[in-house]
Amino acid sequence: MTKDICNKILNTTWQKGFETIENESLDLIITSPPYNLGGKFHTGNIRHNKAYNEYSDNLPENIYQEQQIDFLNNCFDKLQENGSMFYNHKPRIREGFCVHPLSWILKSKFILKQEIIWRNGSQNFDKIRFYPVTERIYWLVKTPKTKLFNSVGMSDVWEFKNGKRNEIHKATFPLELPLTILKCFEESKIICDPYMGIGTTAKAVIEMNGIDGGNRQYIGFDMDKMYCEYAIKEIEKLIEEKVIKG
Repeated sequence: MTKDICNKILNTTWQKGFETIENESLDLIITSPPYNLGGKFHTGNIRHNKAYNEYSDNLPENIYQEQQIDFLNNCFDKLQENGSMFYNHKPRIREGFCVHPLSWILKSKFILKQEIIWRNGSQNFDKIRFYPVTERIYWLVKTPKTKLFNSVGMSDVWEFKNGKRNEIHKATFPLELPLTILKCFEESKIICDPYMGIGTTAKAVIEMNGIDGGNRQYIGFDMDKMYCEYAIKEIEKLIEEKVIKG
């Protein structure tokens, strides 16, 4: 069942998408959900003067956290025993106080293996607090025995600029981020991004295969049709370029 959707990006919710994935069949999950920032920062994009995002990014905080715990628990079930999840989120200001992602991550089934600081250079020039210029990437595992091989020599502070903004999606992470993770998990074969957006994780999988000749496969879901269409076109373009160069 899982193999039937490998190397595909499906226009669906992660809940529906996970129905097509067998438990304990994924090696690696790399993703970043909408942050529930109380507006349209992460998901409210405009094209031709029309908002088209499908995500609600202004849920009551308790509902959002319950949804994220459910999401994480489902990811836990889909990962094989030694699998890993890299979950990108950030501390947020809600109603005047800081809400940290660990508030709900530690309530999930996962074991927190490591917290990575991602210094992405984005700034909030609200002068009532120090400017936030970092996000977090959480390495989550099912067993404390899970290891990675730090072939890239990275510390737990990563300095990647945000992905280039475009009219499709203005809150993407850069290609270097999932590519760095993949280089440390060379044995991972099936990689999933349940909030695929415009396809960055899938593109990183293709790039990694080109680097070492591997046969990794990606699986992606997104409920925004425009994101999916854009991602598929970008991936087709990338594969075509590699065939021409190859």
